[in-house]
Amino acid sequence: MSALETFDVAIVGAGMAGSSLAAECAPHARVLLIEAEDTPGYHTTGRSAAFWHETIGGPKIYPLTAASGDWLAEHGFLSPRGGLHIGREDHRAKAEAFVAEFLEAGARIELIGRERLEQIVPGLRPEWIIGAWEPECADIDVAAMHQHYLAAARRIGSVLRVRARLDSAERSGGEWTLSWNGAAGPGSARAALLVNAAGAWADPVAQLAGAAPLGIQPMRRSMVQLRIDPPPPATLPLTLSFDEDFYFRPQGDRLWLSPHDETPDVPRDAAPEELDIAMAIDRMEQAVDWNIRALERRWAGLRSFSPDRLPVYGFDPAREGLFWFAGQGGFGIQTAPAAARLGAQLLLGLPRDAMTASIAAEIYAPARFRA
Repeated sequence: MSALETFDVAIVGAGMAGSSLAAECAPHARVLLIEAEDTPGYHTTGRSAAFWHETIGGPKIYPLTAASGDWLAEHGFLSPRGGLHIGREDHRAKAEAFVAEFLEAGARIELIGRERLEQIVPGLRPEWIIGAWEPECADIDVAAMHQHYLAAARRIGSVLRVRARLDSAERSGGEWTLSWNGAAGPGSARAALLVNAAGAWADPVAQLAGAAPLGIQPMRRSMVQLRIDPPPPATLPLTLSFDEDFYFRPQGDRLWLSPHDETPDVPRDAAPEELDIAMAIDRMEQAVDWNIRALERRWAGLRSFSPDRLPVYGFDPAREGLFWFAGQGGFGIQTAPAAARLGAQLLLGLPRDAMTASIAAEIYAPARFRA
């Protein structure tokens, strides 16, 4: 019987989380990426709404977002878009508090009135009179970014195994023995450290490794592509309601629309519900006077949240050698550069650098759920 191939780090999940962490670890360690699907990024990464938005996730996510922005711009993954929250008179207090909170955090954001709103969103119905304008919001080329990380990890020597659904993870003698199965047949390897970057499957993977789940909850988010008349202007920003019940953004000459849903789900290949799509269209029609010509396609993805809605980065305090890199909610793409850099530093004991120096890693530690 031949000896098992041995790695320093094995990462379960090759979406944006796992691939970015692999790329950051690869210069310092031999890395194995284990992916259950035929293609990395099949689930949440491949179904992202694809924007970088300073206020998403709240003030405790902002440091990760801000630290990632320069890297994304320098590597050419951002395109200018602009972001806009819109509200009615009854939203005024909420809008003012929202703007004040993020100004204090360091974001570029301003409160605007009806005259500016009409210029930014043509066809906006008259009852929408207040807005929060975020000029730094940008589109992200998610596919290019994901491929960049996969290529960087591979170039430095990381190994990717696809169609490899983890079956067992046993720890003995200071290392993990991992076994998987799938369309490509069975496989196995050893690794000193095991990283749980399995997204919606994070809790099941933890249990497979002998750790208690943290309560990582998959939430379904739906999206529809519409052909509208008139077509959306190229300058239309990402536009969200202060009620958090819809958002839309242009995609070429089409419109992407979401009901901003967060429906508890189970780890699976998610699909949208007809009711969610109908609600999204109804809410949009209450905001703008555009005509819908065709509903061209629809899809859904799973955004996974921890109980306090912050990500989980760090070693499990009760299971030696198990590192959590999960719970990235709807901000995992836009925070990936800083999160992966921070994750590699925590995982491998590397020093902080300029990107991560101001990030309070302790607020993301899994130990906060083990008290």
